[in-house]
Amino acid sequence: MFERLVRSWIAEVVTASILCSLAWYAVVDPYRGELRTVVYDFMNERTNFFLISSADLASYIESHRVTLRSEAARPHSSAPGPLRVHSKNPRYFGDGSGQIVYLTGSHTWLNLQDGGPLDDPPPMFAYERFLDFLEAHHHNFFRLWTWEQAKWVVEWRSPYYFRPLPYERTGPGLALDGKPRFDLTSFDKEYFDRLRRRVVEARDRGFYVAIMLFNGWSPVYAKGSYDLANPWEGHPFHARNNVNGIDGDPNDDGSGGETHTLAIPEVTRLQEAYVRQVVDTVNDLDNVLFEISNESNGDSEAWQYHMVNVVKLYEAGKPKQHPVGMTVEWPNGDNNELFASQADWISPNNYSDPPPSDGRKVIIADTDHIWGIGGNREWVWKSFTRGLNPIFMDQYDDGFKLDGGGYRPDNPNDVSLRQSMGYTRWFAERMNLEAMTPLASLASSGYCLANPGPIEAEYLAYLPEGGSVSVDLTQTSEKLQVEWFNPATGEVKKANAAVGGRHLTFAAPFRGDAVLYLTGR
Repeated sequence: MFERLVRSWIAEVVTASILCSLAWYAVVDPYRGELRTVVYDFMNERTNFFLISSADLASYIESHRVTLRSEAARPHSSAPGPLRVHSKNPRYFGDGSGQIVYLTGSHTWLNLQDGGPLDDPPPMFAYERFLDFLEAHHHNFFRLWTWEQAKWVVEWRSPYYFRPLPYERTGPGLALDGKPRFDLTSFDKEYFDRLRRRVVEARDRGFYVAIMLFNGWSPVYAKGSYDLANPWEGHPFHARNNVNGIDGDPNDDGSGGETHTLAIPEVTRLQEAYVRQVVDTVNDLDNVLFEISNESNGDSEAWQYHMVNVVKLYEAGKPKQHPVGMTVEWPNGDNNELFASQADWISPNNYSDPPPSDGRKVIIADTDHIWGIGGNREWVWKSFTRGLNPIFMDQYDDGFKLDGGGYRPDNPNDVSLRQSMGYTRWFAERMNLEAMTPLASLASSGYCLANPGPIEAEYLAYLPEGGSVSVDLTQTSEKLQVEWFNPATGEVKKANAAVGGRHLTFAAPFRGDAVLYLTGR
């Protein structure tokens, strides 16, 4: 939307800055030879153009300490080749060129299938607007959600609908939602066409996408303490909802949790066929990751391990192989099962104050599995300085109507959290992340990402409480540039250079949490 508007008359993007929900671009109008500032408000979908001289713009930037990043006018695209666990720093992925890719971003529940209460069909999700929103915040990654059921969720007593689904509704006979029964051997073209189209559109905008294959909130009733309606009654594997004689609830307890285990071989074979169909749909695309299931129950470990192997073995015979992830089970999830798996990346629970990553897995730390709904900017910076890739379960436009709706996307906590994910990515792109590891002992605050070598040393320390921090610089004797960053405002302040070889204390020049960046590069 914004890119198409701007490219129609802009020859060159000179500088860009991302602040809150606003994208600010300084551009040259080729027809007038004038420098203009274009401001796009993604929340309110308004564009404003201002004529401004380059000198005035430079003065404005300096006076407001706006953080800038330069980029040429170009289509957004991911580097060629699927992601791989980076050989030198396995806390992160690398792209086809070997460049480290730090993943961060917002995700929301309806970004693949349309969904919502009361209306059938549900309203269409504005996908392009969602990508605009991510781009405005300098994010580069999101989970692409799937829901296995056609109707009902545990959070809503009233009917709640999803479409499209992976299987065709051919009948004969009607399912429990009053529509034709599913044929579990016939895939729905609309679903897979949309899946591919959305991954392609994300690729063209520079986003990596984790395709969710299954969803643990779809077959079970109740889910934890959530029990307002039974989604199993809308599931294709319910005995009354398909024409294939499949019964995903053999003990007849009103819940299909068995479908996320290996208890029913016929179900497992159908799931394997579906997984292969997903792989066939997107295998040629470089921006793909796979996620086995969102928060399946605590007894799904063996089934998830099996599905990890299904993807890996099937892709081994394909032109491209993509990272496969496993997210923690809920309820009764065990992080040890994630680390013991063959998954390339994991999303654990109990990471509100995360331990440093040791590189056994790429960790995509997700607020969804830590709080459900929660998180703040402090958590983003703690995760970044502990070697993780933080992402946010974002209620976004309130389209899901969680807890009846009423969410405000412009609430200060979530605005700041989204900004900080973009800010951390900006630092990740500046630093030599390949050489940096979480070394908490080097900073008195306990949060430090560092390459403390004798030359081209780098230190990024986070101060959750602000104030001052002591940094152990004994492993380098270099002269280090000193920079303070204010996560609350995006403000950058330079300070006097420091010489290593000793412990030094640095005091933040502003109140509140702070980021200290030291570099000899």
